[in-house]
Amino acid sequence: MFRRFSRHIKEGFIGVGRHFGMAISSSASVTIALFLVGFFLVITYNLNLIAKDIEQSISLSALVDYNITSQTALDTLEKQILSIDGVKTVEFRSKDDEFTYYVEQYPDIREFNEYYRDQNPFHDAFLVGVEDGNELETVKNKIAAINGIASVHDGGSNTYLLINALEKVRIFGGVLVLALAVLAVYLIYNTISITIRARDTEIWIMKNVGAKNGYIRAPFLVEGIIIGVLGSLIPIGAMIALYLYAFNRSDGVILGVFNLVEPYPFLLYLCLALLGIGIIVGFIGSYLSVSRLLRNKR
Repeated sequence: MFRRFSRHIKEGFIGVGRHFGMAISSSASVTIALFLVGFFLVITYNLNLIAKDIEQSISLSALVDYNITSQTALDTLEKQILSIDGVKTVEFRSKDDEFTYYVEQYPDIREFNEYYRDQNPFHDAFLVGVEDGNELETVKNKIAAINGIASVHDGGSNTYLLINALEKVRIFGGVLVLALAVLAVYLIYNTISITIRARDTEIWIMKNVGAKNGYIRAPFLVEGIIIGVLGSLIPIGAMIALYLYAFNRSDGVILGVFNLVEPYPFLLYLCLALLGIGIIVGFIGSYLSVSRLLRNKR
């Protein structure tokens, strides 16, 4: 079996060499398609990371009832909030901290604010970070139902508009990458089909001497895999070079706020994904093409 497999691999390389021009054309199609897929994978993945960072920066402000003053009661409230599904972080801020924060936000009326420090109207509060922006409203309602919480603030309707916009960005990116992957399969299938049709005589001879379909198909499948691998090498190298250049040039930060994905292990996974896609689409393209040709030879 190993000897037969080795022979198929050898025949696949021979086929690539024999029809070098068409193999280069097929590899070029794979290269262009995978470059587009890789490019938009990088953009989509980083956009998802940015969206996640923005969502996680959105926090809820849970105001504590005025009559909750003991540390034990505050600790109990904090544990109850942390136990809610979807809560990532909880930070306690005393009413004095809240007053100081408000004064620092509006320095023009500092003297007026300082006048009211002894009659501090603010609540003790918990700043609550959520794991997923889509869970914000659910988490808010669960916190509001806790005994001892006066009210919960979430930033209003603009917060939910932002979350919905980020979700649409994620969906659009995923659909775009999927569409490009389908386009890649279509382009590669058509190109490999032309390559295999040019071998029509070889297939006809093998059929006439009694070769089985599996035996005829095997070297073409290996050839398709080789074309997929060769076609993925340039996109892999280009993605590594371009991403490292962009990451180092920007110090891993875009717009001065958002972090790019660290090159390692992201680039490793990206390269494996592009190589895997190249192998799969090369295999599928060859399989569909040669199977269609064999059906026509019956």
